[in-house]
Amino acid sequence: MLLTYNELRELVESGAIEGVAPEQINGASIDLTLGDEFFVEYERRFEGGGPPVVRLAEKELPKMYATGGPLFLDPGRFCLASTRERFNLPLDVAGHYMLKSSLARSGLNHLFAGFADPGWHGSVLTLELVNTLEYHTLVLEPGMKIGQMVFWRGSSPVPFEHSYAARGQYNRSESVQQSKGVR
Repeated sequence: MLLTYNELRELVESGAIEGVAPEQINGASIDLTLGDEFFVEYERRFEGGGPPVVRLAEKELPKMYATGGPLFLDPGRFCLASTRERFNLPLDVAGHYMLKSSLARSGLNHLFAGFADPGWHGSVLTLELVNTLEYHTLVLEPGMKIGQMVFWRGSSPVPFEHSYAARGQYNRSESVQQSKGVR
């Protein structure tokens, strides 16, 4: 069941989502705002001129550095960012993040990794953002609206031992997180 305004308000009031002002609650989503820190890819090349290789199956990571905002995201560039809102989802609620359509229409893209399993807790949401424009730099400013989260309630709670609370690797992420590798 998709949660709508009254259920979303109750979810916020219960502490399942922290840092949400009343005006952030919409008819079927909650607006999210951009956090203060970003991870940006280093611009490195091999001596031969080619890009560094990252072996994902071996849990290698791209080389990134942390920086504060505002962030000037040049055309084609990728960054990790986070929301200011913190999540403590109950065992019967899942969420899905979507970029604000106005930002997408301006050339910003969010990669499709915004699902939140029941039991995800103590964490801000890390976002994977790309400037898809060819000629314009986009400025990402802390506190700006960056997206919305929609929530569903399952017909029964997920057993704790199968929940993200027990099995997730990104619980208690207090700021933007780089990949911990696919398990």
